[in-house]
Amino acid sequence: MKPIIAISIGDINGIGPEIVIKTLADQRILDLCIPVIYASSKVIAYHKNIVKPEKFDFQSIRDLENPRTDRINVVNVWTEDINIELGTGSEDSGKFAYISLDRATQDVKEGLADALVTAPFNKHIMDSAGFPYAGHTEYLEAQCQEPSLMFMVSDDLRIGVATNHIPVAEVAPTLTKALVLKKTKIMLKSLSQDFGIAKPRIAILGLNPHAGDQGTIGGEEDELIRPVVSELSRKGHLVTGPHAADGFFGVGNQNKVDGILAMYHDQGLIPFKTLSFGRGVNYTAGLPIVRTSPDHGTGFNIAGRNLAEPDSFRQALFMAIDVVRSRSEYVQAEDKLARETLVEDTGEDESIEQITEQVE
Repeated sequence: MKPIIAISIGDINGIGPEIVIKTLADQRILDLCIPVIYASSKVIAYHKNIVKPEKFDFQSIRDLENPRTDRINVVNVWTEDINIELGTGSEDSGKFAYISLDRATQDVKEGLADALVTAPFNKHIMDSAGFPYAGHTEYLEAQCQEPSLMFMVSDDLRIGVATNHIPVAEVAPTLTKALVLKKTKIMLKSLSQDFGIAKPRIAILGLNPHAGDQGTIGGEEDELIRPVVSELSRKGHLVTGPHAADGFFGVGNQNKVDGILAMYHDQGLIPFKTLSFGRGVNYTAGLPIVRTSPDHGTGFNIAGRNLAEPDSFRQALFMAIDVVRSRSEYVQAEDKLARETLVEDTGEDESIEQITEQVE
């Protein structure tokens, strides 16, 4: 069965609606998933007139009770008339981006949709609209009440960050051994269940230049990172570090591992966007729901000019579909292993429900 993909529209004055329409205008998408845009039909029609796709048929629906499988669905999450001011964020555009995100998230949490793909919004605009989070990642952590990992992913590169959207001055005080361990464990599990890598290899970057240079340029590497590497290595995980970030990427070591954990936002995103911009996806690992987004912002400077490239959003949509499938296969494999283990131990083939009851 095709997965239902909930799409939050982002800032309606930016390029979000444009890249959504350009992506979904490819009718082959409908063979892979059931796309549902959370916005309003008037806003989608307005941006459709700018993009002028050859074919973009959508159906307005009130909820996900009976979504159309042969065309794009638009859930009308607001009814007000909106003054669209392309290229200029406003309190209203922030408010409607918040409404769209919240409704889409709730439907995914309730199991009405299988994954969430978020179009970009502007953090400053969202703040003016009363959005009390630093970004999508922090909002979703609060909604799911689970820790997560901001995980930038492309076909050949995966970089997570230990700290998200915080000032550089707060990075070192925020880092702890427990935080580095938690983020590395999230990455290990995500690489297995979301990307199908049975024995993932992870490299952890140092915080300081030259990875501390044996303590002469900072002690975080010896105090926080090496103990994590040692602990996970003893448990059989393929984790190395701390690595000096410049040399690591300079000699192409990113091609020898399945995932990289950076200590702060720009340490990870500068190399990622240098190597993968336009093809990358921001994936929120560690959550019970699947969420992806493009690796760029609202593009106010080109909004309304029909210049935005949809490649990253398209990749985000494809990744959401792939991760939904991968998680399902992972659960089936785990269930099969649990049943086989029980049979070996007891000689009885019991249902998963019976296994669960015994564990509880």
